[in-house]
Amino acid sequence: MSPQPNDGSGRAPVAIVRPTTSVTSGVAVTQKLVSAAVAFGNLLKGTFGPNGLDKMLYKTNGETAVTNDGAKIVAELLVKHPAAKAFVQLAESQENACGDGVTGCIIFASELMRESGVLLEKNLHPLVLVNGYQAAMQQTSMLLENNCTTVSIEDSAMLESVAVTAMTGTSVESVADILAKLVVRAAQHVAQFDDEGHLVNTELVRMAKRGTGSLSDTKLVKGIIIDKNLDLEKLPRKLDGGKVVVFSCPLEIEKTSYDAEIEISTTEQWTSFMSAEEEILNHKARQIIDSGAKMVFSAETIDARIMHQLADNGICALASMDKSGAEDVALATGALLIDHVDSIDEQTLGEFELMMVETLDSAEGLRDRLYLEVGENSGLTTIDVYGGGGASSEEFVRGLYDALNSVAKSIESGFVLCGGGNAHITAALGIREYAESIAGRERLAIEGFARALESIPTSLIANSGNNMLDGLLELRSAIRLNKENYGINTDGKAAELENVWECADTVFHALEAACETACGLLRVDQVISARGD
Repeated sequence: MSPQPNDGSGRAPVAIVRPTTSVTSGVAVTQKLVSAAVAFGNLLKGTFGPNGLDKMLYKTNGETAVTNDGAKIVAELLVKHPAAKAFVQLAESQENACGDGVTGCIIFASELMRESGVLLEKNLHPLVLVNGYQAAMQQTSMLLENNCTTVSIEDSAMLESVAVTAMTGTSVESVADILAKLVVRAAQHVAQFDDEGHLVNTELVRMAKRGTGSLSDTKLVKGIIIDKNLDLEKLPRKLDGGKVVVFSCPLEIEKTSYDAEIEISTTEQWTSFMSAEEEILNHKARQIIDSGAKMVFSAETIDARIMHQLADNGICALASMDKSGAEDVALATGALLIDHVDSIDEQTLGEFELMMVETLDSAEGLRDRLYLEVGENSGLTTIDVYGGGGASSEEFVRGLYDALNSVAKSIESGFVLCGGGNAHITAALGIREYAESIAGRERLAIEGFARALESIPTSLIANSGNNMLDGLLELRSAIRLNKENYGINTDGKAAELENVWECADTVFHALEAACETACGLLRVDQVISARGD
């Protein structure tokens, strides 16, 4: 029998993991993490910028999606590598915080890991790299803050440029100028002012998919759009304004909690019983009519007899709405959600300026869309997105959502940066100068950070089919010569960019989050896999 392996002390080693578990250490760890990070970055790099191409995603359930939105692509990927999962979390963090900038964030993080792999192979200690990256990130933040341009909520032209930049390269780019105006107006409408500045809750801007028409016909409704068929043909289909009442309770005969039997022996008793029931319903309908309300919404059912009485009095009623839909109507119109007809008074009623019902033909048949315009006092606003239905409509909404978030963040922070990679190349040149003052090995990491920053403009150049080195050298030269607002234009060449702005907060968060993720991966000295791969 062969002797048991030991650790030199004569004792057999203690096994703390399964025999199938693999433990990777040393340089192999670096290669494992770097290769996964670089592969992830290369996956998204081709979609970046105005000349980025789309990815076709084929899901396990047979559905397909065509998109170049970084957040969508990352969300659909089924990743198993730990480094790749860290990048998925990074993408989610960027999307949740800013709603845009995911692709640029992933590309930068990937390049940081690529630079790390080169330096680690030269025996640079991981903590030296981490310290260098963190110092470079701190310096980058100071450089970008000095490079920011202020913007106010009244500066519609600059905010529209932010929206256009966010939509560039997406499926809505062809009509970006038209949609940018709508996005800015929507953000301005829901913005609220407090002691610290403006706050824009993008949840108060809804996207309704019309599914027909041309994308350029997209319009803004200061109110709400409800996709629901009317219960009666004789309900009014257009009203020129009035009061609104919103119920969270059913408008019908209340059912008892216990089953009960009523014994009726004569026709008079039956007539009396039916009359009493009719009187209860008439009373409910009369209370609504007497309130002066012209629109009635209910999250529950409405008895057909009440519905007919309301229609006869020129009142439009919509029953069996989702609870969230009823809450949206109340929010838009200023009404209060009430749970009993006796609660109707002037304080619970909301107001609207125009109601119009439009009937559209779809694959499922005719469908009604109710437009409820409230006006300047509306608690929320809706962008009615025209264009084809299905996956293309989803992509339109995604592009608008990115633009809306960029505009909202710009209003809240009050700062924007020149687009086209200008901020990144400016920071990269400043970081190189800063690296000259560092005597230790951290300098190598700081220089690697600068090269990673340049991956943003070089990706824009490469995706346009131009030579990366030539374009990068030309852009560096222009920035060195103090040519402000120079960046990579839509042709992939270094040029002065007129009115091309991007949200400063989105750029800051992308760089900081990417740096944190890279530093977190660099602190890993072993990869332990229970699967043995």
